[in-house]
Amino acid sequence: MTNIYPARHPQNLDNREIMAVYYIDGSYVDSRKAVLPVTDLIILRGYGIFDYLRTYGGWPFHLREHVRRLQNSAGLIGLNCPWSSEEITEIVEETLSRNSFPESSLRLLVTGGDSSDSITPGEKPRLVVMVEPAREFPPDWYEKGVKVITTDVIRNIPGAKSIDYIQAIMSLRKARETGAVESLYVDLDGHVLEGTTSNVFAVIEGRLVTPGERILPGVTRDVVLRIAGPLEPEVRPIPREELYRADEVFLTSSNKEILPVRQVDDAIIGSGQPGKTTRQVQKLFREYTEKYSGEIRS
Repeated sequence: MTNIYPARHPQNLDNREIMAVYYIDGSYVDSRKAVLPVTDLIILRGYGIFDYLRTYGGWPFHLREHVRRLQNSAGLIGLNCPWSSEEITEIVEETLSRNSFPESSLRLLVTGGDSSDSITPGEKPRLVVMVEPAREFPPDWYEKGVKVITTDVIRNIPGAKSIDYIQAIMSLRKARETGAVESLYVDLDGHVLEGTTSNVFAVIEGRLVTPGERILPGVTRDVVLRIAGPLEPEVRPIPREELYRADEVFLTSSNKEILPVRQVDDAIIGSGQPGKTTRQVQKLFREYTEKYSGEIRS
């Protein structure tokens, strides 16, 4: 397999003149010139879906699974997505090859397209692929763990990764006001579901557990469930009070990877430091990503 992803033109990312290249509805354009018509339903009504992934060793991580989830999201909200998996994959690959970041983050977006009456979806949605340098979070988040809060929120159509992030933005604002970096949604029964942009795992009475219902099925979450097989992870509801008493808690997502949690609301988790299981999962995940990019390269 030909390696088309890693940077072919080395660059200094401190050079502010270097811009990204996006794919916008059939064209590859400088990110500064990337536009959508204001008549698109994604702007008029917030009708659209997206997916997000990053690269390792320059290769898009589990691209096939992310494309599949994008298409599933479209189906769940009744959004026309006429591109095949192969077509989307080819567009993503070409967009990535036109950029030269050491590691990239990719956002795939399907819009509602133009509408005859400003509310009924039309027949021509738009596909957008955005490539940017992969984001790095503060090292002490991973060394010491982070604080998160819980919020009583139930997402509409949780299995769809739609662009409706009003609840998430408001929840994150509340979290940051308290010094937290994420907000975990809790349903009417008091069960923890997921974060605004992450899935949650906990070590409770020696068992690794994670919620499995009414959540967005994270690709990183699925990887963790596989690589943590020897730990016999359990998928089940987690009451909020049980999460407070957990020995360990960590979050998973494409950009945060495996992020330890030291505090949930006012409850200090375990010793207040990343625990043994969290460290083990971090190590397994790092080894997995290194092996994944190595196998793709070969």
